[in-house]
Amino acid sequence: MISPSETIHVRSEGRTVWITLDRPPLNILDTTMMRALDGAIEQALPHSDFLVFQGAGQKGFSAGAEVADHVPERVGEMLQAFHAVFRRLARADCITIAAVHGHCLGGGMELATLCDYMVATESAKFGQPEIKLGCFPPIAMVTFPPLIGLRAALDLILSGRIISAQEARELGVVSRLVGDSKLSEVIAALLEELRGLSPAVLRLAKRTIWKLHLDDFERQLSEVERIYLSQLMQTHDAREGIRAFLEKRAPAWEGR
Repeated sequence: MISPSETIHVRSEGRTVWITLDRPPLNILDTTMMRALDGAIEQALPHSDFLVFQGAGQKGFSAGAEVADHVPERVGEMLQAFHAVFRRLARADCITIAAVHGHCLGGGMELATLCDYMVATESAKFGQPEIKLGCFPPIAMVTFPPLIGLRAALDLILSGRIISAQEARELGVVSRLVGDSKLSEVIAALLEELRGLSPAVLRLAKRTIWKLHLDDFERQLSEVERIYLSQLMQTHDAREGIRAFLEKRAPAWEGR
């Protein structure tokens, strides 16, 4: 299988496909990389029973979307590209696994939590810090309440706080917590465990869970997108938060 870009690498082992986010040091996803990721998933799905996402380098899985792509003239294009990834994954029948180390923040955390399994190292850090930039995380708004409950979702999204891998495990975000040197070993063991099961039944079980608990995902995501672009990004504070981050200064909120 051919990698579609310099920042997204794809390799296959039988019916298992590995997709690596490779934009060190923190594998931040710009719009070009988001499109490449969507293309890689599209290419992989017909050939995979298992799809594994991982981040290159020592610092993390992914620290999320490129903040510079949130400026008014680029945010619509960015949101469309990024959410295409999640719409494609939401329709996928194969089992998806996120192998997480280091920083897993913002859109990186959204990607990892949409996977069926998240295996994380003990030193991994999680969070949705968008609120500190005057924004909110659209995917998390849809997926976190059914995943971890409304109270926990509100806490993470409204505070933007960073949590440990242990707390993420306790909340139900992380499926399996492993020692920092054991990630590859545990992913290999998980794949071996799942390969011993019926792929047809695994697919049906996954689709049934989605139908029962996240069947309205695409409609809800479209509504969050509408609010994000037509209301949030029209506020002074959202634009100020992005500008302040890019200019490396504290934001001056006006409450409008």
